[in-house]
Amino acid sequence: MFTKNCLKSGWSLTERREGIKISVYIFFTELEEADGNFMKLLYVTDLHGSGWKYDRLFDLACAYRPEAVINGGDMLPNNGNRFTQKDFITGKLNSHFAQFDAIGVTYLCYLGNDDLRIWDRLFRDTCEQHHCVHDLAQSKVQVHGVDFIGMNWVVDYPFRLKDRCRMDNSGFTFEPQMGTGLLSTHEGWHEVENWHEYARTLPTIADELAALVRPETMSWSAYVFHMPPDRLGLDVCFDGRQVGSAAIYDFLAENQPRLSFHGHIHESPEISGAWKADLDATTCVQPGQSDARGLVYATVDTDTMVAERHTEPC
Repeated sequence: MFTKNCLKSGWSLTERREGIKISVYIFFTELEEADGNFMKLLYVTDLHGSGWKYDRLFDLACAYRPEAVINGGDMLPNNGNRFTQKDFITGKLNSHFAQFDAIGVTYLCYLGNDDLRIWDRLFRDTCEQHHCVHDLAQSKVQVHGVDFIGMNWVVDYPFRLKDRCRMDNSGFTFEPQMGTGLLSTHEGWHEVENWHEYARTLPTIADELAALVRPETMSWSAYVFHMPPDRLGLDVCFDGRQVGSAAIYDFLAENQPRLSFHGHIHESPEISGAWKADLDATTCVQPGQSDARGLVYATVDTDTMVAERHTEPC
């Protein structure tokens, strides 16, 4: 369980253990009343249908024995025909989820911006077949007395797939687009000729945040947003652009949950050098993901308040 006091200070280090690069951040807190149980959390994001990474994730869960595994979105293959993503859900993911049922580890997850929205119902139905697995999209799940709340909308980007894209706020400025917008349907792609006009009819990220279910105790809650906040170095692209959400930053700054988890910008930790950041009492974790070099994930122990970022080679 998280403590009620704000983060006071901390220090970080990086080391290699048996060929694995590990970044560690130690939190120093003043502990007052801490109700309930402490937890170990294992967080991963942006696996994009990599079979061996899913296999390794289960092995890690068996070894680390967390109370919860959190998969922060973009779970399905994004190469080739995305209309076949359903096969990955009913095949690989279904068997992957069954493994976590077998070891009794809670698994919190949702689809991301590269995962077609037409598969949301199938994905949720598949999750509901497994007693340890929960679809966290725009939902709340309590684990050991801590409320985990998820949201998988992202700030609009230049790419054509727009299933989960939103303006950040009412004053949002669109980036130059790479073509017309595309929305998935069961009959194929629906082309949106004037994406800017259409997007203005949708709720913004700020609107979606305001509509989220609230935790019982904000200071003991954890939010899982596929989109990272801006201004914290967790949103930096290869070319140096910072594309994070001002609305998410403002939400975290105002509400002060204990933890937030993010992804989306795979390369950001390598470009900015930051994989976690503190926003007053909120610790934001964005481990990124390696597309070629291996599996990246983070662990958080809320008893010792140690967070580690791990990179394992292929």
